[in-house]
Order: sequence, then C-alpha cells, then structure tokens
Amino acid sequence: MDHPTIPSRAEYGAIASRISREIVRLHAQLYGRGPTKAKTYLHDDYAMCVLEEVFTPAERTLIRAGNAAQVKATRAAFQDAVEPDFVAIVGEATGRTVRAFMSQIHIGTDAAIELFMFEPVDVPGVTAPSTDGASPSGDGASPSGDGAGSSTDGASARP
Repeated sequence: MDHPTIPSRAEYGAIASRISREIVRLHAQLYGRGPTKAKTYLHDDYAMCVLEEVFTPAERTLIRAGNAAQVKATRAAFQDAVEPDFVAIVGEATGRTVRAFMSQIHIGTDAAIELFMFEPVDVPGVTAPSTDGASPSGDGASPSGDGAGSSTDGASARP
C-alpha cells in the first residue's frame, strides 16, 4: 500500500517557498497583479500562506470610497470560484490531500491568508515532524524554524 511521503524538516523550506511562489503567480494571473510579499508556514495539519499588499488599484479605490464590504464580497466569491486552482498548487507541492481551503482578507492591513487543511496522514509507525505549533520553515527560513527570511525568494507578482 502506498503512503504519502512525509518531508523532513529540511525539505519544508523548499516546499513552503514553492507554495508561496505559485500562490503569488496565481494571484497575479487571476487578479491582474499579485501580492508583493508572501510567506508560507507548514504544519502537520495545514499550510498557511500569508500575503501582503494584495489589493488591486480598483479595490483600493473602492475601499477609500467606503465600499470595503463590496471588496470583501467580491474577493470571497472569486476565491470560491477558483478554489480548485489553489488546492492543486498545495496538493502538488506537498503530496498531501487538501480537505479544506479557506481564504480571508484584512482591509486595514492590505493582507490575505490562504489556509489549506490536510487530510490526516496515516502511515503505520511514522508521524509527521512535530512543530509544536511553530512553523518549521517559511520561505527562506532555516529548517530550525528561526524565521529567517520572509519573502517569496524575491518573487514579485507584479507583471
């Protein structure tokens, strides 16, 4: 019986960086511009990508005009429509099955979080590396999880 391969702590950084780059690329493709910063955190149970400077010029104009609720509603509807694209990126990068995808924006900080919850890994005699709630690695972070580095390897999503 085939079981998913559980990455070593050293492999987490490369996987997190790949997810960040691909999420930024997809945002740029779908929204016309992407976030300028992205960092992915991997855990046994989930991957979380934190994105900054996500809003388009049109969305910023709507926010300044007091229409933040419209921006939130449009983003939520759009994310629902393209969920399979986001899930595929994380599934391919991690080799894990994504059981839930959640996307949230924060108007005041021009930021978004993409959260991917994984199906549990059931490998007899093997457990995923424990992170005790801390990220073992983000983009460019050392495998020890010291948090060094923070961007998508310089990947700016602005075309």
